[in-house]
Amino acid sequence: MPLDLADYETKTRAAVRHFWKARAGAKASQELRGAKDTGERASVTAGKNMNGFLDLIADLVKANGLPRADIHLARRVVTLPGHFRPTKLWDVLVMLDGRLIAAIELKSQVGPSFGNNSNNRTEEALGTAIDFWTAYREHAFGEVARPFLGWLILLEDCEASRKPVIEKSPHFPVFPEFRGASYADRYDILCRKLMEERLYTSASLLLSPRTGVRGGAWSSLSELTSIDRFVAAFAGHIATEAARTKA
Repeated sequence: MPLDLADYETKTRAAVRHFWKARAGAKASQELRGAKDTGERASVTAGKNMNGFLDLIADLVKANGLPRADIHLARRVVTLPGHFRPTKLWDVLVMLDGRLIAAIELKSQVGPSFGNNSNNRTEEALGTAIDFWTAYREHAFGEVARPFLGWLILLEDCEASRKPVIEKSPHFPVFPEFRGASYADRYDILCRKLMEERLYTSASLLLSPRTGVRGGAWSSLSELTSIDRFVAAFAGHIATEAARTKA
């Protein structure tokens, strides 16, 4: 039976439009209330900017054979135990009859401060994955098949995220792939390496300009880290779990 990708391109455009609209709305709301957040931070503190991708995730679960699965989004039910820390809050958990099927992180970054934020995102992604798989090894989630672990980031497509960045390493050279790489390139490299090291089942980078608020425009830097590949991998995992449930 072929995978059902749930019209993901249309839903991705809708999710991108929601992202930019939510950012603008959060900033306007804070300004009306006289809140102290300034600049880009005022656009992110509401924490709902990536919610448009939740509809796509839910539709993929239902369309590929697990309509009974519980898709947890609320803060009180997206907590999993960790190994190096007591607990970790996820953006989305997919559960079926008490079994963990998938855990997904949804991230975003908008300029102008790409440098420090990019490093923080990288460290978060690595730490989260290592903590998760160590907890899994220690049976923190019970005796279950390897869950789907997903990481998706939406990055502002602009001159600052696309221009080459020069790194200085006084003692040893940086790896060749990072020489002259833009912040967008770095995220693409990060996503590929996260998958190569089996830290995430699938990791995806979406680029979108601020004009995406109108038509939901988005693009990818490589097929391997595209939303197309992410959706296909997730749908395949769900279909496999559905087949296992019926067996």
